[in-house]
This record gives sequence, C-alpha cells and structure tokens, in this order.
Amino acid sequence: MTEQFRIERPIFDPATGRASFAYGIAGLRFVETLDLPAGADAAAAASPSFLKLLDLTAIVLGVSYFKLKAPFEIAAPDIALSEAERVFAIDVYENGLGEFYARNNLMRFGKLTIHAPLDDEASRPAPTLPNRTLLPIGGGKDSLVSVDLLTHAGVEFSPFAVNPKGPILTSVDKIGTPPVYVTRTLDAEMIRLGKEPGYYNGHVPSTAINSMIAALCAVLYGYNQIVLSNERSASEGNVEFDGRETNHQYSKSLGFELLIASILSDATGGALKYFSLLRPYSEARIASLFTHETKFDHVFSSCNRNFRLTGNDGPLWCGECPKCHFVFLIFAPFMAKDRLLSIFGKDLLDNPANEGSFRELAGLAGQKPWECVGEILEAAACLYTLTRHADWHEAAVVQAVKADLLAQYGEPKLQLAMAECLTDSHDHHIPPALAAKVAAYAV
Repeated sequence: MTEQFRIERPIFDPATGRASFAYGIAGLRFVETLDLPAGADAAAAASPSFLKLLDLTAIVLGVSYFKLKAPFEIAAPDIALSEAERVFAIDVYENGLGEFYARNNLMRFGKLTIHAPLDDEASRPAPTLPNRTLLPIGGGKDSLVSVDLLTHAGVEFSPFAVNPKGPILTSVDKIGTPPVYVTRTLDAEMIRLGKEPGYYNGHVPSTAINSMIAALCAVLYGYNQIVLSNERSASEGNVEFDGRETNHQYSKSLGFELLIASILSDATGGALKYFSLLRPYSEARIASLFTHETKFDHVFSSCNRNFRLTGNDGPLWCGECPKCHFVFLIFAPFMAKDRLLSIFGKDLLDNPANEGSFRELAGLAGQKPWECVGEILEAAACLYTLTRHADWHEAAVVQAVKADLLAQYGEPKLQLAMAECLTDSHDHHIPPALAAKVAAYAV
C-alpha cells in the first residue's frame, strides 16, 4: 500500500479566533476548524510556543481523517518535528488508535511512518503564563471531584470544554465559574464517508485531541497548568491485539500523560504543566469522594449515550449501557441507596436483564467492555462488597453473581482488592505542594 495521509500546515487568525486544519487522503481534502474564544493575545498567537502547539494540534486532530483509510504512511511536509515529537505523533496514531485497529482487524503497530522535516530546537522560549488552571469538564463524576478538590485546595481554575453539551453545560452552570469553551467543527464529508463502504470508522483518542486544544487556549489566554481528571484505572487495557495491549482509554493512561506532558513542556520552555489530579485514585475511591458534595447529583452524567455529535437528547442515564452499570456499581458501596436511586431513576442492580453486563464488568464473562470503565478486579471487589451490604445483598444481580464471584476470585482476594481500591497510589505527577493540600482534604 503506497497511499499516504497528508497533514497541511495549520492556519490561525487571531482576529477571529479561528484555527483551520487541512488534511488529504485518497484524493480527498478535508478542513476542520476550531473557534476559540474572542480576545486572544496577538503577541501570544505569534509566539514560538503557540505556533509549535498549533502544529502539534494539527498532527493530533488528524487521527479523525487518517482512520478513513488507515494507510501506513503519514506526511507532514511543512511541519517540523523534533525526534521526541515524532515519537509522540506515532504513539497517538498507533496506541491512540489501538481500539480502532483491533475492532477493524488492522495490523498497524510498529508499521507506521511519518515524513516530516526535522526540528532540531530542543525547546522553545518560555512564555509568561499566570498561575492559573484550566480544568477540562466532561460532564461526568471525575472532573466534578476535581472541582471539589481544587476548590478546597484554594486553586483558581476555569472550566474548559470542547463543543459543550448537556451535562457539561449543566455541570459548569453549577460550578459557577466563567468557562473557556471551544467550538470544534469536523469536516462533514469525513463524517459522511465514515458511514460508507470502503472506509473505516471507529474510536479516536478524544482526550489527546481535547488536551491539545486546551494547550492552545492555555498559551493564548494565560494558564500555566492543565489539570486532567484521569484515574489510575484508565491505564488498564481491554484486549491483546497485534502483539500489543489495546486500551479504549489509552489517552487517559499514565503512560500517555507522561508523554504529552513532556511534549507540552518542551513546546513552552517548561512554562505549561499537564497532569491528572485523580491519578492516585481508583474509580471506587473517586465515587466515595463524589459523595461529599450533593449539588451535582442531578446535572452530571457519565453515560456515553448522552455524548453524540448531535448532542444530548434523552435522560441523563440510559440505565442500559456498561458505563451506567459500572458507575452505579461503584457508587453503591458508598452512597445512601435513596440518593443513588434518585440520581439514576431506577435500581440497576435489581434488574435481572442487567446481569450479563455486570458479569462482563467483573470479569465473569466475555471481555472488558470498550468503554471508560474501571479495572475488572475493582468491579468484582465492589460487587463482593455489595453481597455483604444491608442495602444491596438481596438485589437480583448481586444474588445471581455471588456464587460465581466467590468461586472465581475467592474471598481473601476480593477483600484485598477492595482495600487496594481505597488506598491512594503514589504513582502520579501532581506537584508536591498541591498533592499535599488535596490529600489533606480527600480523606
């Protein structure tokens, strides 16, 4: 296959705040736009750091167009890349698209090449960025726990989102701090072709994409750190494919966090920090922290059926998908039952039709779902805890899986797993002073 995916040099107009990104493949050309907030600093827009970040954003956004044909060659003839940036780009197009390759049975690991001029400048001059935080808000429980932690740590932050809809808007409204919103407009023809025979479609690393867009805003509007809300469970993959573990949440993993943090730091002369505030925590620990605050109960949602290109057009929780089941499961050990039922509108553990889904989550059947769900052993540990919980031990699903759960894992292993879920990890990159403030509150 000699087909090539081509990435053109991006364009940014500080007067309008519009950035344009053009791509070519199979004789087709696509243009995507980002509309950034008004009031961009003209000097910041002309800075070496911003121009470098704009180029890198063009590379990362390109995955949406590359996957139409998924060729082996990528060409960016007008975008100079350092050796580290080349490694980063290949990582985004290999591991970032790992689920896409696995589900389309495409062998690409270790086979992609990128043709781009060499940038031998190791680092850019550092722009002056105020001590402010940009906090991406996804509308789910995780980023709202970060809101609570940062607030109690006395850290000033602005909520950030790309194409905010539904639970993102309602959550930001409850936060009460002016947000930074970006409108991303994908090329309509790419979306159309993704549904046509002869073209591929599938999952892209959205956290990587949104992180690069956040980095553009950080330099333009003056923020010295981007704080993510990715938990330690995100580093666990789904399946082995093509000799490598593939992970639905790869761009939320610790490995990717370290890689992109280094790239953003080099691009800004060390001025811009990037880390996840929730990295020490399991999903279950985050659920326990969420229970401290009630004001977001009826505005947040982690259900992916609410996040389509067309927006939110139904209830906050479908109650049928693995994500709904997982979130219900990790809240159940820590949250009062009536509060949990008021959030979801129904008891997901007392519906026998959901048993198969809970079995998959706990590793009793099938494979880990292609969703942003926690570790298999974590789900099993939470289910085990419910078998001994006064509110939940008689629920239909809990009753149905109890024997198999104990037979597969054994009680000692499940007890240890639950204890580990509630023990904070030291494997994170939160600045020490902030980590100490957060740990003092998150007890």
